[in-house]
Amino acid sequence: MSDTPVDSSKRTWLAATVGVGAVGAGFVATPFVSSFQPSERAKAAGAAVEVDISALKTGEKLTVEWRGKPVWIMKRSPEQLEGLKKIEGNLADPNSNRTAYPIPAYAKNEFRSIKPEIMVAVGICTHLGCSPGDKFAAGPQPSLPDDWQGGFLCACHGSTFDLAGRVFKNKPAPDNLEVPPHMYLSDTKLLIGEDKKA
Repeated sequence: MSDTPVDSSKRTWLAATVGVGAVGAGFVATPFVSSFQPSERAKAAGAAVEVDISALKTGEKLTVEWRGKPVWIMKRSPEQLEGLKKIEGNLADPNSNRTAYPIPAYAKNEFRSIKPEIMVAVGICTHLGCSPGDKFAAGPQPSLPDDWQGGFLCACHGSTFDLAGRVFKNKPAPDNLEVPPHMYLSDTKLLIGEDKKA
């Protein structure tokens, strides 16, 4: 035990200095840590977007933004998938052979997707850049063919797309909807904008 008397004013000053220093360090560290998140500018330039699809129910569509574009993620029912086969003769490019929007190899199939039930497509009409509306109900409807199996209608000039984003023949839109690069991080998480692990 020391015989030196305790100077309580020094102790108070030291405690206050340490407290203020800790608060200051927190303020300095916050922008540094948040700098690891992609900025809005980076997202607009093409940074990948992670999407949780765990709440997506069959027949529902979710829209997220990637590179300033709407990207549709839809969970198709078995009946909707079966309907895709019935209309191939009505489509302008059923096998996605046109190269205006190259399709990733993993989506070069009849469903244009990695998993048959999940469609991922850029929701912009290939004619003049409008966003087509949902017409999921099958059957005859105004502006749609009598054997309609469900899909999307661009009201601007009447282009129609099936539930795989394939354009119908004799419509103003020249190409199928774009399929963006994407991959599954898990069964319920999608990454839009990247398709290779770093």
